[in-house]
Amino acid sequence: MKLAVIIVAAGRGQRMGSEIPKQYIPLGPKTALRRSADVFLARDDLNQLVTVIHPDDRALCATALSGLSDPRVLDPVAGAETRSLSVRNGLEALVPHAPDVVLIHDAARPFLPPEVVERVIGALGTSPGACAALRVVDALWMEDAGLASRVVPRDGLWRAQTPQGFRFDAILTAHRAHDGTAADDVAVAREAGLAVALVEGSERSYKITTQPDLLRARADAQALDQSMPDTAP
Repeated sequence: MKLAVIIVAAGRGQRMGSEIPKQYIPLGPKTALRRSADVFLARDDLNQLVTVIHPDDRALCATALSGLSDPRVLDPVAGAETRSLSVRNGLEALVPHAPDVVLIHDAARPFLPPEVVERVIGALGTSPGACAALRVVDALWMEDAGLASRVVPRDGLWRAQTPQGFRFDAILTAHRAHDGTAADDVAVAREAGLAVALVEGSERSYKITTQPDLLRARADAQALDQSMPDTAP
């Protein structure tokens, strides 16, 4: 099985309020983008990895991935107006390599546990799509003018994470037929009629979105690097 990975890093991270996009903010000696890439590059079964970036971020991406001489890392691909269209650009870049399956991961989730990757890939043996996710365990309330209005049943609800994995030909066809407005790739797949299995994600694989998330990520990166003193920058 030929495995490819797309790391989506084209966002601007406006909710973070930083001068540079969050995927390029240092978390210790590495950025979130580099830490995300390293998770997949540690796999012997990976064939290609491509990053999708904002056209203005080529220098930032080059710095984040500096020192990598791995031939599996393809040249970055320019993103588009929406996340979905950016993913489509990444998929098109992989067409000449003809992977069997592709994992799509957000660069802003840098602490992805390898076992989550294994679960997503494993589910693709029986389903055309798979998504790392977490069951909703907290009470959910609908808000009305800042006040709790009514409880929302949480049975059967999951919080989507990444990676989201698919059989390559199926998700490429789905994206080519989509209008590019989907929130994630599961939405694209489901609109195309593809079944998507939900597999257990991890609280460690949170998405860096706000300043408190960044503070947490810096602390987690420091703890991780201290436990792995030989990790190269």
